[in-house]
Amino acid sequence: MITAFFDGGSRGNPGPAGYGVYIEDETGTVLAELAEGIGVATNNVAEYRGLLAALQWAADHDVKELHVKGDSLLLVQQMLGNYRVKNEGLLPLYREARQLCTRIGHVTFEHVPRERNRDADRLSNIGMDQN
Repeated sequence: MITAFFDGGSRGNPGPAGYGVYIEDETGTVLAELAEGIGVATNNVAEYRGLLAALQWAADHDVKELHVKGDSLLLVQQMLGNYRVKNEGLLPLYREARQLCTRIGHVTFEHVPRERNRDADRLSNIGMDQN
């Protein structure tokens, strides 16, 4: 089982934004570290962009089972189907994430506390610094 940790943030909301993704296998071996600045965006857009980067990496690497962990309760609950996506700006990102999940096959989501998402948080700060 491959696990992807994602995070995103902006300095200001909206403000200079970026995301980070940390991907490991079942032994804890790091498979990828992704970070990218995305210009001016909201925290939620940055979080979705991190999720999309994680899902795209998995799809590109023929991962068929992925466990996704993030500290954004909103995004995790939206992906689990427990919260509706009310923000029109997030809807296209949500739909793209759903499509990638279908392409991968089996994707599970878990909300984790911020302290258990440190690597993705570190990478998202690198992303924000790229703006």
